[in-house]
Amino acid sequence: MAAKLDGVRILDISRVLSGPYCSMGLADLGAEVIKVEPPGGDETRTWPPFYPNGESGYFLALNRNKKGMVLDLKHPEGKKVLFDLAKKSDVVIENFTPGVVKRLGIDYDAMKAINPKIIYCSISGFGQTGPYRKKKAYDPVIQAMGGAMSLTGVKGGEPVKIGIPVGDLGGSMMAIAAILAALFARQTQGVGDFIDISMLDGQIAMLSIMAAEYFAEGKVPDRWGLEHPWRVPSKTFRTENGYITSSATSSNMYPTLCKVLGLERLIDDPRFKTNADRVTNRDQIYPPIEEVMRTKTSEEWEKLFEAAGLPSGIMYTLDQVFSDPHVMERKMLEIVDHPTIGKLKMIGVPVKFGSDGTRKMTAPPMLGEHTDQILRDVLGYADGEIARMRKEKVVS
Repeated sequence: MAAKLDGVRILDISRVLSGPYCSMGLADLGAEVIKVEPPGGDETRTWPPFYPNGESGYFLALNRNKKGMVLDLKHPEGKKVLFDLAKKSDVVIENFTPGVVKRLGIDYDAMKAINPKIIYCSISGFGQTGPYRKKKAYDPVIQAMGGAMSLTGVKGGEPVKIGIPVGDLGGSMMAIAAILAALFARQTQGVGDFIDISMLDGQIAMLSIMAAEYFAEGKVPDRWGLEHPWRVPSKTFRTENGYITSSATSSNMYPTLCKVLGLERLIDDPRFKTNADRVTNRDQIYPPIEEVMRTKTSEEWEKLFEAAGLPSGIMYTLDQVFSDPHVMERKMLEIVDHPTIGKLKMIGVPVKFGSDGTRKMTAPPMLGEHTDQILRDVLGYADGEIARMRKEKVVS
C-alpha cells in the first residue's frame, strides 16, 4: 500500500532546523522531498556532533527520507532550474529571513506565476508581518521571547532553556499541519496558498494552560521546577539511584500513594484532605514523601507504583530511552544503511497507522547525491546538458 503522501512532491530550500524538520516529517509520511542545498551544502553539515568519519549528526538528524541536490541560486541558470522544479512540485518550504526570497526572486508571487496551485510555506522567527519581522532568531531567542524560558527552572531560581529546541520544533509542527491542510484545500477547492509560519507564534500557542493562569487570574505564572503547579503530589522525586516521576492527585490515588510509601498518617491529615488543601500546603507534604522516596531505587518504586495502579515513570537518560523495550517495540529507534557511516541509528517515525501509511526509511542524502537523478528523471534534462551545468557550476 502506498504511503499517505505518496505522489506529493516538496521542494525544500530551507536550512538548519525548522524547515528541514518540517520537510522530514512530510517525507516520513511518503512525500517526495527534494532538498536543494547551496554550493558547499546546508551549513549544518559542518555543525557538531560529528561521527568518526566527520559526518554531522546535526544534519543527519533532520534530513532522512529526502533526495538531495546542489544548486547555485545566485547563478541565473540555477534560478531557472529551481523554477522548473517548482512547476512540477506541490509545495515549497523556505525559512529565510523575511525579504530574502523576494530579493532573490524566488518568493511566493514568483512561484505562483509559474505554478498557480503551488503551496508556499515560509517559516521564520517572527513571521512576515509585525515590527519584529526582520529580526533574526534561533531557538533560544524564541524560548525567551515566547515565555517558555520564564516558566522553566526551579522555584526562586534562574530561568532555564528547555533541553530540546521547542522554539524551532513548534514552528516546524505548525508548518506540517498547515501544509497538510493546504494540500487538502487544494484538492477540494483547486487553489494553492501562501503559509506564514512564525516560530514565536508556535511557541506562544504551546503556552496553552500556562497562559490560562495569566488570563484567568491576571497572575504571571511562577517557575515550578519538578513540581506540577496545580496538582499535588505530582513531582519528579530523587530516589536512591536517580529520579522518578509520580502523579497521584485524585481522591482515590492519593490514599493509595500514602499506603505504598508507608505514610498512612498523611491520608486523614486535615492539611492534605483535598487537592486544593495539598496545593496550599505543598511545602509541608513534600518533605516526608521526599524522605521516603530516597530509600529505594527508581526501579523498586516503579514496580510498587505499577502494582498499585499509580501513574509513574523513571527519568531516563538517552541511553536508557533508546534501550527501553517499549520504545524498541514501537520502532522509535530505526537503523538505516548510510554510504560512509554504515549502520546509522535514527529516531523512528512517531506516527502509526493501521494501514501502511509511512515509507521505508532511507538515510539522509550525501551532498549532491541525487542531483543528476533529479535533473534527468524529474526535469528530463539530457546528460550533455547536465554535464555542461556541472562544468559551469550551476549544479554539483
